[in-house]
Amino acid sequence: MFFCYWLVLLMTSNSGKTVENLKPSADLSRAAAHSFALIASVPSGRTSTKQTKHWLAFLVVIALACTDCATVRYQERPFFLQEQGLETHGRKTWFDRLVELDPGRTRFQVAANYAQDPPRRIAILPFVDHGSANFVVNKIPLSFRDAKEQAEWAWTYANRLRRALAGYLAQREFTVVNLLTIDTTLADHGINNWEVLQAVPPQELGRWLNADTVVYGEVIHYEAYYAFLIANWQVGVQVRMVSTQDGHERFTATGSRYSVDFRPAFTMMDMGINAALTLLQLRDVTLARAEEEISREIVLRLPRAESNVATLVAAARAERSNETDKRRVWRAPSSLASSDRLPKPE
Repeated sequence: MFFCYWLVLLMTSNSGKTVENLKPSADLSRAAAHSFALIASVPSGRTSTKQTKHWLAFLVVIALACTDCATVRYQERPFFLQEQGLETHGRKTWFDRLVELDPGRTRFQVAANYAQDPPRRIAILPFVDHGSANFVVNKIPLSFRDAKEQAEWAWTYANRLRRALAGYLAQREFTVVNLLTIDTTLADHGINNWEVLQAVPPQELGRWLNADTVVYGEVIHYEAYYAFLIANWQVGVQVRMVSTQDGHERFTATGSRYSVDFRPAFTMMDMGINAALTLLQLRDVTLARAEEEISREIVLRLPRAESNVATLVAAARAERSNETDKRRVWRAPSSLASSDRLPKPE
């Protein structure tokens, strides 16, 4: 506030006139009006034009400086209200795909009894990539990896999509088993590739991982395309959620994401520049965004399990009640704690 006052005082004092009634507690709007009046009072001519520019520059400085001088009044906002757009925020519409030139889509199917029997504790099994595991552009591999490197990169591509899907599932009303726990348990049981994993019944996997649902995933697209003025990544995955109780599929989805950069040009120079700029679309960070987006699109297709929400709320309150009872027992006198009327602390 005093900085704004100082600027206004500097402007008015530079005019050669005395400001007698302007004090730090005075209204700055009066000072600003006084400055505008000074501008209007300057005689016309070449000198007045220069002085007007000078005053206008000062006014711009005041406007920018006083934006931070305004008092911000924070309002009290309560927690735990109804969140808006839970099922639509981040979900692409046909207009989004048109603007981004993304012809990809997500096909999904939900079990008829999903609302009555939704997944609660989910174990996301290792995904698999059956592709060449090379850096592929326009269906042509540009890297030449040996068998060991291909196996490592296939695992890398598949695990990137697996982690992205796990992250979005963890934000929902489900309990997601830690991926390291899953990998360690499967490795200890000798499950080291996709074929061996498919041979194990879901019921057995549920007992090993203490989960009522397991997720299988396959990478179906993981490649780039480039044609001078257009470049894009295509990332696709197929996901199946299977019940570990009876083996039926709770949810299936197949999604594909095209991350496109299109730069039209009308001259040869523009074509050369834009052809170089579209190469930037093939950066690794753009690929990571495509992985995140297709995972988000799939998880958004899962209906909200209201029964899970109620169960989680009841479990949290029951746990709090148990902790309160334990604290009461530990704080009781020793004579009462040893009494048969109170449970003994463990």
